[in-house]
Amino acid sequence: MSASKEQVFQIVGDIIDVNTEKSLAATKSVREKDIEVDGGKVKVKVTLGYPASGYFETLKKQIEEAVSALDGVESVEVEVGSKITSHAVQQNLKPIEGIKNIIAVASGKGGVGKSTTAVNLALALQAEGATVGILDADIYGPSMPRMLGATGQPESVDGRSLEPKIGHGVQSMSIGYLVEEDTPMIWRGPMVTQALEQLLNDTNWKDVDYLIIDLPPGTGDTQLTLAQKIPVSGAVIVTTPQDIALLDARKGLKMFEKVEVPVLGIVENMSIHICSNCGHAEHIFGEGGGQRMAEEYGVDFLGALPLDIKIREQADSGNPTVAAEPDSKIAEIYREIARKTAAKLATKAKDHSAAFPNIVIQNN
Repeated sequence: MSASKEQVFQIVGDIIDVNTEKSLAATKSVREKDIEVDGGKVKVKVTLGYPASGYFETLKKQIEEAVSALDGVESVEVEVGSKITSHAVQQNLKPIEGIKNIIAVASGKGGVGKSTTAVNLALALQAEGATVGILDADIYGPSMPRMLGATGQPESVDGRSLEPKIGHGVQSMSIGYLVEEDTPMIWRGPMVTQALEQLLNDTNWKDVDYLIIDLPPGTGDTQLTLAQKIPVSGAVIVTTPQDIALLDARKGLKMFEKVEVPVLGIVENMSIHICSNCGHAEHIFGEGGGQRMAEEYGVDFLGALPLDIKIREQADSGNPTVAAEPDSKIAEIYREIARKTAAKLATKAKDHSAAFPNIVIQNN
């Protein structure tokens, strides 16, 4: 006797996705209509709501093993893919054309490796199968052009808007493309926030699944503009295990809570140093601070990155780790963080504004 469609759906639906930490049925990644049973032959189609090419094979094997254990099953064919959709933003704002989701990467204080994390997160999301852009919101200290190895001024086809600069396949925009690298931006707050809005809105982003916004440190004008005027789907907080960094990271997290931007999780950078000569491991900045902070505020701990000289050298040379050494252990950590970040966003409410027609009243 062959297995029924209902049995197959039940067993596949109960499988827990390690990135969302929910069952495939709960996230509607598999539906009964995605299952075909023809005698002893079973076909299953799973569609995740986030990019996860590095996880497809693991999930595929898990499904094959689970379904093969059912009585009467002779062969199992599993297809795993992704479909990325827009997610809800702050209530009074609408998504920007050409961008499905905006993720802010923030830290309370400087020097915690936020920009390096942001650029590697963007590259990791791309490696997992997404179309990605990155906006350098640090007007006073733009670092994205150097990190992406992109130079020269952006083109303008119509004289009004800018074409994003491409670095390692990622679309990008930064004030750093428009001024000399050693030119200081001696601007007051209103000019900075206006520049940020222009860089975002006047760039021709092309079908971006995720736009990463690399925020400057702190909770000042730029962060307030982001919260009030830019449609953000979620935020990632970067910290080190050090108490001082965690103190400031908490302020950043509370700021996003106040402006109703969901915090997708915390990344702990420089978590452990491994000596390149002898291999000795040492927690220079303390241990487990990011994990404790995540537990304290009920948000997800997305992952921990080591204090490794290669991460700094590769970012400085315009060839960040995920691009420079895609098969390395560190690149895999970034990709795990990217999958978890996008998965957490995938479990949030979807944006349905595009589904509603615009009503135009005309006097005839």
